[in-house]
Amino acid sequence: MDRGTERDTPAGPDAGHGTVTEATEPGRVPLAVVVVDREGLVSHWSRGARRLFGVPKDEAIGRPALDLLPVSGALPDDRDTTPYGAYDGLGPGLGPSLDGGLSYPAAGRARLTAPGSDRVDVLWWAYPLVGPGPERLLVLAADADGLRTGDTDGAFERIAPCFAPYTDFPGAEDLARRLPEILPSMSVGESARIVAQVLELGYPVLEFSQNDRVPVTPDWGVARRAERKARRERAARALAAGEPVPEELSDEREDLEYAAVRERLEFLNEVSGRIGTSLDLSRTILEVSRAVVPRFTDVAGTYLREQVVAGEGFPEGVPDTTTLWHRVAVEHTDEPGRWDDVVPVGEAMPFPAHTPFFQCMTTGEPVLVPRISEEMGHAIAAQFEKRDIRPLITGRSMLVVPLKARHVVLGFMILLRHPERPVFNDMDRVTGAELAARAGLVLDNARMYTYQENVAETLQDSMLPHIPPRMAGCDIATRYLPGTLLGRVGGDWFDAVKLPGGRTAFVVGDVMGHGLNSAAMMGQLRTAVQTMAALDLPPAQLLRNLDDLAQRLGDTYLATCLYAVYDPIASELHLANAGHIPPVLVRADDGRSELLDLPTGAPIGVGGVPFEAVRVRVRPGDRLMMCTDGLVEVRGEDIGVGLATLSASAAHPAASMDDACDTIIRTLAVTFSKAGRGGRKDDVALLMARLNGIEPDDVAEWRLALDPAEVGRARAVVREQLHDWGLAKLAAPAELMVSELVTNAVRHAHARAVELRLVRGDTLLCEVDDDDHELPTLLGTGPLDDVGRGLRVVSTLSREWGTSRTTAGKTVWFELTLPRR
Repeated sequence: MDRGTERDTPAGPDAGHGTVTEATEPGRVPLAVVVVDREGLVSHWSRGARRLFGVPKDEAIGRPALDLLPVSGALPDDRDTTPYGAYDGLGPGLGPSLDGGLSYPAAGRARLTAPGSDRVDVLWWAYPLVGPGPERLLVLAADADGLRTGDTDGAFERIAPCFAPYTDFPGAEDLARRLPEILPSMSVGESARIVAQVLELGYPVLEFSQNDRVPVTPDWGVARRAERKARRERAARALAAGEPVPEELSDEREDLEYAAVRERLEFLNEVSGRIGTSLDLSRTILEVSRAVVPRFTDVAGTYLREQVVAGEGFPEGVPDTTTLWHRVAVEHTDEPGRWDDVVPVGEAMPFPAHTPFFQCMTTGEPVLVPRISEEMGHAIAAQFEKRDIRPLITGRSMLVVPLKARHVVLGFMILLRHPERPVFNDMDRVTGAELAARAGLVLDNARMYTYQENVAETLQDSMLPHIPPRMAGCDIATRYLPGTLLGRVGGDWFDAVKLPGGRTAFVVGDVMGHGLNSAAMMGQLRTAVQTMAALDLPPAQLLRNLDDLAQRLGDTYLATCLYAVYDPIASELHLANAGHIPPVLVRADDGRSELLDLPTGAPIGVGGVPFEAVRVRVRPGDRLMMCTDGLVEVRGEDIGVGLATLSASAAHPAASMDDACDTIIRTLAVTFSKAGRGGRKDDVALLMARLNGIEPDDVAEWRLALDPAEVGRARAVVREQLHDWGLAKLAAPAELMVSELVTNAVRHAHARAVELRLVRGDTLLCEVDDDDHELPTLLGTGPLDDVGRGLRVVSTLSREWGTSRTTAGKTVWFELTLPRR
């Protein structure tokens, strides 16, 4: 394109002003960039627009463009209808473009009068935007005084603007691709070439053209860009070498420093987004290590204090030379396996005082070593015994950054760069410190979560009983599932308590609410149930006493409870309910399951309400299932659906009791998931018992008169029965202990006969009942004492023994382990 010649002005929206003399050199001027949406509201207001029109961006965005930009129809006096000034009649005016009246590019000039300022000549260009987006019009404006190259005012109308992304218009690149639509007089190929050159140049250009208003790139732009690039490289070399930057390169230095700061912030933001995605400590450690390799460093080794790795409490005190540091992660860009043998993950070691690692962990500040010398490499390698770490570290740049939280050092990271890479500098030290601060916070969050989870699990485990899989006449399986990962402690519980007569008490309860308070209440109620069950209280009376206890503990919490006593000899269940969901009984003969119809009763803690008990006949092989409502109830779903699913899944045959529990839990979870009800939110306690019963042939009973001579008879019948059962090896100890218990019973009974019973099950159970309510106690005996030795003998020879009160008096019992067959 020729320059410096006169050209005729072609026809167009602003034609009719004769000829213009083109400037000999194109110039650069600040541009105001404004984007107007299809509603006529300003959606973009550049820094240039703020300077030119004097309106801040936050006041301009969303306002009608007609209120902010110079339009036609006003005179330069007090009758101005815009806040700025008058349109001077050049071109069609900006108004038609703003209100959608023009569908082609337009240009013009206006005089602005801002309060307290002289009039300013402004040139504007309006480009209709084509496309599906909300933007309708691009308006560019410039101060005319900045464009004057002579006395010919007509030169203004032939000036054409172009733009680049640095004008801070967020859609600049997309707009550049759409320029063939904005400038329809240009061919697609020519427009694409021009736009590519403008974007490469990087700033707006104004130049005369004999055809149409089109953006072009002057030939000298590439040279100017190359010159600026060379100046920036000179300044970068000086900064990297730590040398002073020449005065003539001060602008480039500022640009480089700004770019470096921006890059550092972008890196830190990126790292922050990549770490802390979970509260799992191991995963967080890997995220922290992998976030810095290879962008910031080539090797990253992470070390944590022992308490942090173990998920224990917050480490206290300043580390010293005895503090053990666990290497928890090593990330690097070297060949695979190069670091594994020398610095394996999982190793724990202290660090001597002369090392930079000790300096970092005791001061809590980053330590920068531009290059690891041979001497330092040897000193560091000395603590690795026979492993030679020097080839891995010597000559590399090293930065050690502390991982801190609440002013305590949790660990540190060792960052190494290859010798051919620029050494760590002061800005890297600042970046590393900020990185470590963010990583330390994330690690501490994960540590605290792990610690709290361990505490919750320990508390929950201590509160839940460890029930043996087999008790007298029944097999038992249990499950406890916390409601959420963040609430491992809840108010649900289950228990199984051994009762006199070979019976077993089953209990399932649910304190309303979650958390430690509910768990504490649950622990008190569970202990109370165990105590009252050991007293062999009837189910209804036990719940009555439990309700009284809850009233004394306070009215803050309510609880539901289901209590059942299984008698394997009588093949009977004795049940009472306090506001709990009913149990399920699966019949062994036909596999039919049913919800037992029990009097519901009020929850524990309501106070002043009666409880009723019912008896249900069972047969060997029947299964009883008791659970809390968290298994069958989901918000938004009727509980009847869950109970029906529970009954159906309980009836499904399973290889074992554990498999049956897992099947029930899985079936209910799938059912609610398919219904779109989401996951389970409440705790779940589940207890399943297979009621095997005890055959009549495995039970032997005798009534003994209140006569000391009956003691010999008791020994004889026990010896004979054990021989019949093939348990002759147990006859001697059993005879001795039965003799002691029957002697005491005959001595202390009042009127009712003494009852002796043997039960053969998983153990040999012997019970002696009398009508005396005073429980015997184990006493210390001296050489001359003639009483108190009987229970000492029982305690020594038996597997287990105990006493309990009954309605008629008391029971004293012992168990012996059956010999292996």
